[in-house]
Amino acid sequence: MIVTFLGTGTSQGVPVIACNCEVCKSTDKHDKRLRSSIMLQDDDGTAVVIDTGPDFRYQMLREDVQRLDAVVFTHEHKDHIAGLDDIRAFNFKQQKAMDIYATERVQEALRREFYYVFTEFKYPGIPQMNLHTISLQRFSAAGMNFTPIEVLHYKLPVLGFRIKDFTYITDAKTISDAEKEKIKGSKILVINALQRQSHISHFTLEEAIDFAQEIGAEETYFTHISHRLGKHADVSKELPKGIYLAYDRLKISI
Repeated sequence: MIVTFLGTGTSQGVPVIACNCEVCKSTDKHDKRLRSSIMLQDDDGTAVVIDTGPDFRYQMLREDVQRLDAVVFTHEHKDHIAGLDDIRAFNFKQQKAMDIYATERVQEALRREFYYVFTEFKYPGIPQMNLHTISLQRFSAAGMNFTPIEVLHYKLPVLGFRIKDFTYITDAKTISDAEKEKIKGSKILVINALQRQSHISHFTLEEAIDFAQEIGAEETYFTHISHRLGKHADVSKELPKGIYLAYDRLKISI
């Protein structure tokens, strides 16, 4: 299975258009971060995306994705759901509704944000979705097995997911000991590292490093990165062995 990092950035701390910080001016492709999302692709071509942020359409076009079987959501914040309308292209190409996996709370948000999808009288061409309710129990999406991991994004419960020996978590600030047990043994861990400064709802770089070392995965990648963290090349020099900054379009095998 191949994991593609569609985006490794965040709306937190997004600069204004005229920003002249070193990250925004950088010509290094590793510093060009779209909103965080990953795509899982099996050997048979089956593809599942975790989160459809505002950059979803561009991410799909950039990666030339011709098939998408399901979408799984971590939580309902706009930087993780805003691009969902653009599944309609896959509806048209594949001639079927898209399977959407989300908690009841996230589904309520989807019904509010994309109300026109769920009205009694549907406009031709709107996105077609099959909603599947998930909780903390293991589930299967497009034949891939997911183990949900609940983390707290300040006080909001957010789901991370373990697939095989790969664990993907964004928007975490605190993780209980019970949920950590689900993560331990992962060979590859992806966790958020927003910035250096303290933040109410995200791991800082220091907190992310501490968590990575506690879990002890063979490889850890940081995602959900603000421009405030600094340039990819500079931050990478500071990281302990086996810990890396992820970047858009990075592909890893799990």
